[in-house]
Amino acid sequence: MEENKLDNPVWNSLNETHHSLALDYNGSKFYNPEYCLFGGFRNGDSSEKGIYEYSSLTKDFYVVGEKPLFSNPIVLYKDLICNQMLLEKPIDTEIREQIVELTSKKQKTDLFDLVNLVQPGYFNKKTSDLGKYFGIYKNDELIAVTGERMKMNEFTEISAVVTRPNHTGKGYAKQLITYTTNQIFDEGKTPYLHVVTSNIGAIKLYEKLGFVTRRKISFWNLKTI
Repeated sequence: MEENKLDNPVWNSLNETHHSLALDYNGSKFYNPEYCLFGGFRNGDSSEKGIYEYSSLTKDFYVVGEKPLFSNPIVLYKDLICNQMLLEKPIDTEIREQIVELTSKKQKTDLFDLVNLVQPGYFNKKTSDLGKYFGIYKNDELIAVTGERMKMNEFTEISAVVTRPNHTGKGYAKQLITYTTNQIFDEGKTPYLHVVTSNIGAIKLYEKLGFVTRRKISFWNLKTI
């Protein structure tokens, strides 16, 4: 039954491990936008009011899961459909690179800059405080990262699987995912992730590492006009 919580990952993360970061709108919960621009709801009938109130804090955000209710001045910009993928056992991959946890101010700045270079719009200044983030440096340049985003009592989401464009194809992502998921398993939790259905290359990599698609899930990108 715990796995059913993944059907509503934002709501359950903000109800459990990340409860201190929750903005609660009586049936809808959103992350403080400094950390993450995601929200979820327990009752669809109450989602419209919560979305309207949250829109006063940020004009561009996501509701994850079932389609929410909204009205002007809120509009649906896009429905980002993702595979929600689950890893049930540790990955059998050799880690050859030196992997470091990104904890210093400089390292977190490097992380923010790299993720927004490759995947702009998802990673805010305090996103790195949601969990542990790990990276590989070459010649003092951060070239690849992976980390943790949404967290529940039993599940931790893998996120920011990013490699600098001129360093792809060298197995860095595979090693970082292995390292990060090992940390999650060591905590007695199960790793999962979300990947856009059109990102075939990434899906194939995750499947090769042992991730299995659990379901499709929508990230409803809402904006204020």
